[in-house]
Amino acid sequence: MTQIINSLAEVSADYDVLFCDLWGCLHNGVAAYPAAVAALQAFRAKGGQVVLLTNAPRPWKYVAAQLDRMGVPKDAWDVIVSSGDAAQDAMFAGAVGRKVWAIAMDKDQGFFADVPPEWQHAPAIERVSLEEAEGIVCCGLFDDETETPEDYRAWLTTAQERGMKLLCANPDVIVDLGEKRLYCAGALAEFYEDLGGQSLYFGKPHAPIYELARKRLDLAEDARILAVGDGIPTDIPGARAQGIDALFVTGGLAFDQFGADVENPVREKLEEWLSMRSEAPRYSIGRLR
Repeated sequence: MTQIINSLAEVSADYDVLFCDLWGCLHNGVAAYPAAVAALQAFRAKGGQVVLLTNAPRPWKYVAAQLDRMGVPKDAWDVIVSSGDAAQDAMFAGAVGRKVWAIAMDKDQGFFADVPPEWQHAPAIERVSLEEAEGIVCCGLFDDETETPEDYRAWLTTAQERGMKLLCANPDVIVDLGEKRLYCAGALAEFYEDLGGQSLYFGKPHAPIYELARKRLDLAEDARILAVGDGIPTDIPGARAQGIDALFVTGGLAFDQFGADVENPVREKLEEWLSMRSEAPRYSIGRLR
């Protein structure tokens, strides 16, 4: 049974580090949540460390720039670790070959162009047509405001028939941009698997992103970590697999499932919803605050 709390401060003394999701927890893709920012600042002011752990398909510095534009102060976090960081490492290691067909928007170009220092001397990754490619790198849809996975059926069927692997830079299936719900790279990766193809994942809930977060903070094995997130398919099972506690933000992706007051989920509705998904995060909260 999950424990519903009203503020992070109720439990923060039990933890050294937060692994905090971004979209749906710290911001809505358009603007930051002031109460969430204040909660992270307060945690750090008492000696805690904050890792912003996001399934964004871009290297961390692009995520930092987006947070700057939203007005999120730098004293709210210590490091950012993105699915893009972990997936980029795999791409440069050759996980899907050196010639790749990229499903990406202009904002994702840094994923391909910004070569990490440790890969500066590796053979180049070349973006080519589907016909020439050895594998696929998917950062998202070409146009996530108008397209759905079904628009990619012909391309992905061809790729599957050729036995190509798909590297997914963002395991999220959907995200809310303000009031609009959009498909993410994870939706295409799942669709590809439904067609019989093989998809490779590196963001939440998969281990590589957590391993990278521990490495960047040089965390001790016994560090007390609390994972904060609104993604039942990503944040919560990811924390469980890592053996760390989770705080489920009910006012994120599933905001309309737990009663009329987003800030105060109805316990009965929440418990039933979690049970149907076989999840039991240690804590739940309406909005991070």
